[in-house]
Amino acid sequence: MKTNPHVAEIRELNLGYLLLAQRLLQHDRAEAMFRLKIDDEMADLLAALNVQQLSRLASTNQLLCHFGGESAEQLRQVVDNPRDQGLSHIHSSLLMASRSMLSEGGGHVD
Repeated sequence: MKTNPHVAEIRELNLGYLLLAQRLLQHDRAEAMFRLKIDDEMADLLAALNVQQLSRLASTNQLLCHFGGESAEQLRQVVDNPRDQGLSHIHSSLLMASRSMLSEGGGHVD
């Protein structure tokens, strides 16, 4: 069986992501839930994981984090943002946050 050389990198990235998620949740739960795009149940679970559980979860061969945009166009708008550099981070945040609003049904008008 051939070993994928990227598994160790995925594990390292997953562990870093999980540790960051826990720190964000400890610092400001509401902001962390918004930034991580998770619900209360997931926030409770992530915050309660011990070191052994974190390590086991990080060792999966799948990435636990994902891109914030639902489409390549959304990501392109963030990357190729022609706006003034002073406001670009605000525009990027709004574009990325719109994903969670749309997926919750808040993005349509009846």
